[in-house]
Amino acid sequence: MKILFAGAAVVALATPAAGQELVLAPLAETRLRYEHVEQGSLPLDADALTLRARLGLSATSGAFSALVQAQGTLAIVDDYNDGLHGPTSRPLVADPENFALYRAQLQYRTAPLTLTAGRQVIALQDERFVGNIAFRQNAQTFDAVRAEITPANGLKADVSYAWETRTIWGSDGRGARQQAVSGDNIFANLSWTSPIGTLTGFAYLVDQDEAEVQGFRLSSQSYGVRLAGSQPLGPDLRLAYQASYASQSDYHRNPKDYRADHWLADATLEAGALKLNAGYEVLGADDGMPLTSFQFPLGTNFKFQGWADKFLTAPPNGLRDLYGGVAYGWKGVGPFTTLGVQAAYHRFTSDRLSLDYGDELDLLASAGLGKVQLSARYAQYWADQFDSDTRKLWLQMDWTY
Repeated sequence: MKILFAGAAVVALATPAAGQELVLAPLAETRLRYEHVEQGSLPLDADALTLRARLGLSATSGAFSALVQAQGTLAIVDDYNDGLHGPTSRPLVADPENFALYRAQLQYRTAPLTLTAGRQVIALQDERFVGNIAFRQNAQTFDAVRAEITPANGLKADVSYAWETRTIWGSDGRGARQQAVSGDNIFANLSWTSPIGTLTGFAYLVDQDEAEVQGFRLSSQSYGVRLAGSQPLGPDLRLAYQASYASQSDYHRNPKDYRADHWLADATLEAGALKLNAGYEVLGADDGMPLTSFQFPLGTNFKFQGWADKFLTAPPNGLRDLYGGVAYGWKGVGPFTTLGVQAAYHRFTSDRLSLDYGDELDLLASAGLGKVQLSARYAQYWADQFDSDTRKLWLQMDWTY
């Protein structure tokens, strides 16, 4: 019931304010993806061919706008465990069939203030703590109110209250993988743009108020600071960097009493179309019990710690990720507007007990062709003392109106 006002907002905007023109725009996008997974601990492979479509409409009148957008996911080839229906003899591909309301929001936007209410996408900073999980077919959204305030040049406050998280498990979600998770979540950022980069202080109060979702043990409070910026080093040469620290502890109904730290240092050298990247990230552990290490229950975790998805939940003994990568891109090659290739390598160890978890190689080739984006992605995880050897392959085509 809390999001009905957002749908009604479209009707309200059908009568534009005096002197304001009403602008209607369609929202349409599709994605076709094939995903293949081989996992050493399971007897069968997974093959998933899924089609995702989103359709909607936005209406804008002056500073006010509203939009409604639905999404549906169809499994054309369903030889995989979608997390809800099995079979458990095949690896997990977290794209169950789904038909649901994706977004329904009302927004007021001016230069110093943006207010958004309803079901919406919230993607903060690099999406480490709060994100859209856009790689999965049924992405994550929030029933929330959000205020973005720019009181002065270079200074911004961004505060959200979300009473429900709409998960990637879609309309059939249940048990530990709910369709939606309620709770009183607060996301707050205060950013200042300085000559050396954007300095952000943040607080994320995550309230997972569903007993079936890990018995409330994903509720946490995280406080920290992040610096992200870049500096020119010469003609066609630039260094981009980011560093962050956060402390996390139990929150609200979480029965565990724990505290863990998170550290990140990352640098990218950009020389024209060539990028060289290296970084080190630590997800600290407390006492080695499950879910007492640093967790990111609302983050876009596919972007971090490798695409094989072995560390979407940090292990009880925490995680240290030493990684490096290279990327190169071209523009205007034949019929393609863009072409790109990239590779990354990860070395995973524990934060406590000095365990060697394993290594991972990630490869990506992508191409832009007008409104169509094509990509081929590969991940291989070599297990040592955590999980099992895994290989994944994705072939994907995206189209956006």
